[in-house]
Amino acid sequence: MNKKLILSWGVFAVVVIAAACLYFITKKPEEAPEYVLFYAENQTADYPTTLGAQRFAELVQERTGGRIHIIVESEAKLGSESEVLEQIKYGGIAFARVSLSQIAEQAPEMNVLQLPYLYRDSEHMWRVLDGEIGEEFLQKVSAYGYTGLSWYDAGARSFYSVEKPITCLEDFQGMTIRVQESDMMADMVEALGAKAVKIVYSSVYSALQRHTIDGAENNWPSYEAMNHYEVAPYFTVDEHTRVPEMQICSASIWEQLSDEDREILRECARESAEYERVLWKDREEQSRQTAIANGTCVSTLSAEEKERGNQVPAY
Repeated sequence: MNKKLILSWGVFAVVVIAAACLYFITKKPEEAPEYVLFYAENQTADYPTTLGAQRFAELVQERTGGRIHIIVESEAKLGSESEVLEQIKYGGIAFARVSLSQIAEQAPEMNVLQLPYLYRDSEHMWRVLDGEIGEEFLQKVSAYGYTGLSWYDAGARSFYSVEKPITCLEDFQGMTIRVQESDMMADMVEALGAKAVKIVYSSVYSALQRHTIDGAENNWPSYEAMNHYEVAPYFTVDEHTRVPEMQICSASIWEQLSDEDREILRECARESAEYERVLWKDREEQSRQTAIANGTCVSTLSAEEKERGNQVPAY
């Protein structure tokens, strides 16, 4: 081989090695995050609210230059919603997405936003929550140890059952229906004529399977994500209530943050909410189709029966 060529390659190799050494000598080590914070989510990893939480974490990571790192734990790994709320109150968990029903157990004034048949449709609800009223209620939870950040979609809730479809008020008689850990939801089911039982979300499948309960009520994605259609194949579309979800931060954590970081968190929360709502619409239809494909029998409550339900004495 030509000696000049060998020499040239040798010089090139020395230059490359020298450049690499210079890079690693001058490169600043990766700075550790200033904050590493946990976010609690009780839904599955592919659920719209979980994906919204992941989007929130990514946006915060990007806009703080890695100073704030958020770890999203899904599938109730950090506890049930009621347990998470207690941990957030004392700063054990920094963030969570929780049902308004759970917040309302500690902040009763929130119940007004989830009254049965309160909203005409989804658009009506978002006009309320994205306006002054919604902002006012986000601020109300500060009195209970939480900082409200944004609203997530959770669709409309309907009833589903194990042995028979629910087509009228009389069908509720003698039934035992699972409800969230919410007094208002329990009162509603009792007013309709059934017995209400509060069971955590993760235990509903086994309760339906063992016939400990005759039915439950939830939205299409929750019904499908937890495979409830396998043990409760009768789904009655009555859309008796719309219960929005709230993204919250621990007030004790919030107080430690700078005004600049607080504003970043609020912006990221709002953007992640918009992202989640788009995902929700797609997932809702996909879940409905999946459930039907797996044998779910769908009934739609008539307008007359909805009106009868709406006229039931106050819960």
